[in-house]
Amino acid sequence: MRQNLIFKAKILLLSTLLSTALLAQQDEKVQDEKIIQIHALNQNKSTQGIGEAIGSVTLKDTPEGMALTIRLKDIPAGEHGFHIHENPSCAFQIQDGKVVSGALAGGHYDPHHTKIHAGPGQKGHLGDLQKLIANQDNIVEQEMIAPDLKIADIMNRAFIIHEKGDNYSDEPLPLGGGGARIACGVIN
Repeated sequence: MRQNLIFKAKILLLSTLLSTALLAQQDEKVQDEKIIQIHALNQNKSTQGIGEAIGSVTLKDTPEGMALTIRLKDIPAGEHGFHIHENPSCAFQIQDGKVVSGALAGGHYDPHHTKIHAGPGQKGHLGDLQKLIANQDNIVEQEMIAPDLKIADIMNRAFIIHEKGDNYSDEPLPLGGGGARIACGVIN
């Protein structure tokens, strides 16, 4: 009888340990995915230029690099530059007497100080991502891989979406003619 109780106690302990290990593994899987809310930018001084939420970017670390799943609404139809910027802010800044939406996000994320706007996977800014393409209903549903990045690399930065496409060069100035910043999301 005593051996039977010991056997049952060992089975219960083993079962508890396995359950704990499985829960910890599930927690790890949840932690390697991050959802970033994206907000429209405007010139409303009372909100620091940060408007309503228009969607999200879901990040996930994979063996191929950081996977991004982008789901946005209210983005004008066509191509849009999409970058990771240096600072964790979407607030505007007054430059030359004008409100510049999203300016406090700073420049493109460039940890190796290349100062080259060459496009994703090239030898320039690591913040250069693939262009976003909004359909005629002003919706972006897109997936991409940033092969040189992990989520940990871009914490405390910001996503910026520009009003126009990006030609991945420094001409025309500034930064390939992407134009104004129209949406932003702080990565934290």
